[in-house]
Amino acid sequence: MRRVVVTGMGMVTPVGHDLESTWRALLAGKSGVGPITLFESRTFPTRIAAEVKDFRLGDYLADSERWAEYSRNTTFALAAASMAMKDSGLSDRGASINPRRFGIYLGSGEGQHDFKRFVKLMQETTHENRVDPAEFTRLGARGLHAVREAEQEPGTPSAHLAGVLGAQGPNCNCLTACAASSQAIGEAYEMIRHGSADVIISGGTHSMIHPFGVTGFILLTALSTRNAEPERASRPFDRDRDGFILGEGAGMLVLEDLDHALRRGARIHGEITGYGSTADAFRITDSHDEGRGAIACMKEALAGAGLKPEDVGYINAHGTSTKVNDHVETLAIKRVFGEAAYSVPISSTKSMMGHLIAAAGSVEAIVCLLAIRDGVMPPTINLENPDPECDLDYIPDTPREGKIDVALSNSFGFGGQNITLILKRYT
Repeated sequence: MRRVVVTGMGMVTPVGHDLESTWRALLAGKSGVGPITLFESRTFPTRIAAEVKDFRLGDYLADSERWAEYSRNTTFALAAASMAMKDSGLSDRGASINPRRFGIYLGSGEGQHDFKRFVKLMQETTHENRVDPAEFTRLGARGLHAVREAEQEPGTPSAHLAGVLGAQGPNCNCLTACAASSQAIGEAYEMIRHGSADVIISGGTHSMIHPFGVTGFILLTALSTRNAEPERASRPFDRDRDGFILGEGAGMLVLEDLDHALRRGARIHGEITGYGSTADAFRITDSHDEGRGAIACMKEALAGAGLKPEDVGYINAHGTSTKVNDHVETLAIKRVFGEAAYSVPISSTKSMMGHLIAAAGSVEAIVCLLAIRDGVMPPTINLENPDPECDLDYIPDTPREGKIDVALSNSFGFGGQNITLILKRYT
């Protein structure tokens, strides 16, 4: 099997618009949570979220005007992928890549403001509260564009990236809720290992900070209602946690066959050595109460990497700040790691960025690689009163220095999807 390395990274998050600004903010324990500004939320039980503020696609793309009317999903993806390509050196003049061996594999979900644009267009073609199909058809490309972008088919951002980057190889998207971008990275890893591509841009992009997205999670009683204290609302593993904070953004990685990377003299950020994928086969919205899927997932990833639990130097937890998830993840780590569970440093960066849903796992995989690079692990903020049932080493409040050779990243999604990635220092 071929080895798979990471040669480029880029991200847009609620605490930074690029790799290094996000990393500095996380190490400083900065929260990106605040009042919702993307829509009028006065009547909602939850009125806070982790938004990406003051984002300008023109900072990353020369032809940004072309994308002015596209969804936040698409524009975040374009920016993060542009940064990752630049970081990898593949966007440099003279860089050589076979377009048919260059693919895209994303985890992304539905769009945001596009729905409003679609409704407006539909209203323009409505007569006596009925849509006139003939008139809508006559709108041609304009109507089709509005429909496609409004419903935000899962493959839309990956299709746009392929066109912009000239990637003519495999083009895929998965939407397995909060595990989507981690699964995309894992599947892209397998495709390169088995020779289906030499380079794949993989990661995720998502924004659900819109009325439908927020309402859905409110109905599930999954969101925090700590509206008066936005920056203290996301508090994974804390006794007083009351739900997660919805975030948005994108994280993109350039995955590359090692030999291909070495031939072109690429800088290597790290290596992916393990991928676990399981299902709880339980309930749609609840984790299995004994964590059977999460346990199996971590074991599968470690076995695939040829590692023992004690080899792991850092865990980036799924750590959503919900009662059930944090408890079950803690239990699962104990079952997999045994006594080593109490000595491995763990943190949840969702305490600062909120939950980026489909994009969460890719951003957190990048965090693991940065922790390996710099020998420092970001904290879990707002961990003021630890839950007695969550009694592991969750790096509270301040970052911690320490050499890391192996990091593990967990992503668990609604529907019972579980993904674990093993990221390793390249040697």
